[in-house]
Amino acid sequence: MFKAAWKSILLFVVTLFSLQSQAAALIPAPPTIAAKAYILVDADTGKVIAAKNESTQFAPASLTKMMTSYILEYELSKGNVSKNDLVLVSEKAWRTQGSRMFIREGTQVKLGDLMKGIIIQSGNDASVAVAEHIAGSESAFADLMNQHARLLGMNDTTFHNATGLPAEGHVSSARDLAKLALAIITEFPEHYSVYSEKYFTYNNIRQPNRNKLLWRDKTVDGIKTGHTDEAGYCLVSSAKRDGMRVISVVMGTNSEEARAQESQKLLSYAFRYYRTHKLYNAGEALSNAKVWGGVMDQVAVGLAQPLSATIPRGQADQLKAVLDLDRVIKAPVSKGQQFGNVKVTLNEELVAEVPLIALNDVSEGGLLKQIWDSILLFFMSLIG
Repeated sequence: MFKAAWKSILLFVVTLFSLQSQAAALIPAPPTIAAKAYILVDADTGKVIAAKNESTQFAPASLTKMMTSYILEYELSKGNVSKNDLVLVSEKAWRTQGSRMFIREGTQVKLGDLMKGIIIQSGNDASVAVAEHIAGSESAFADLMNQHARLLGMNDTTFHNATGLPAEGHVSSARDLAKLALAIITEFPEHYSVYSEKYFTYNNIRQPNRNKLLWRDKTVDGIKTGHTDEAGYCLVSSAKRDGMRVISVVMGTNSEEARAQESQKLLSYAFRYYRTHKLYNAGEALSNAKVWGGVMDQVAVGLAQPLSATIPRGQADQLKAVLDLDRVIKAPVSKGQQFGNVKVTLNEELVAEVPLIALNDVSEGGLLKQIWDSILLFFMSLIG
């Protein structure tokens, strides 16, 4: 009777812990988003938290200007242009319709002001002026846009202009625009603060940033709005809370208010139910591997890049990492040479798999060392 009672208590405790573990893993489905397409991505890990029609091609409207500003930032970083460059405004730039910075034909405008005119005011005239300054013509600049798109892996995208004004075959996808947003944030951080500026005044005309989330959520710091009759109302937004950055893209909503509300739903969902955990630093020694025939018997192995994982809240203790090292490593060993993988799983589901590399060089040992290690390896192979 005593044993039976203890068995009952033990069963209750096991069941309780099992239920608690299951409860920690329960999260609701992503919110319903009133848009033609959307995607929600963790910027550090690339984890897609929620998506719908993310690879379907749609007209991107003024989200196109993300690539225009990206190329401008790229050229600035290379030293090919300067923010103080004076750009002569052409008749074509001046006459460009739609949202405008209100630059005047024949005047010279600083490139830094045009950059703000593109990002904050969504100026079509500023976009054409920058395209002509960098590439000589808008059509040549569009070719440059497509080259950068291929380099970024934006395979659903084709650009025909620098503005996003309607053009046949001018398309992108939510997934591609998330890739572009990530590149803007990570590659040129020195320019990223412009995307969070709420107002810009040029020619005595003060215009607000059309991204309403900049006023509603202090953690939102970009990125770009877009609208045409064909594209509907679109928004690429990014926010950072407690060290976690996420990017959301919504395309084809029915109003300015809708694109802000639907984007806020996605951002709130990510921050409430997911966390990004940094697991290992770049260059951190995770293990020492045996080296045969070298001047040293071991080599430190680790990762070339930091490794993080985005998982549902409350499940960090269930993450498991396994080092899958090559069984035989022979000298010479070069720093950066791959010798296996690190596999990270959550409840037996693969979360990440990245190369395991040598963190230092190991040159070949002397002749006697190489012969001795070869003999040892031979007998070890016989043993199995």
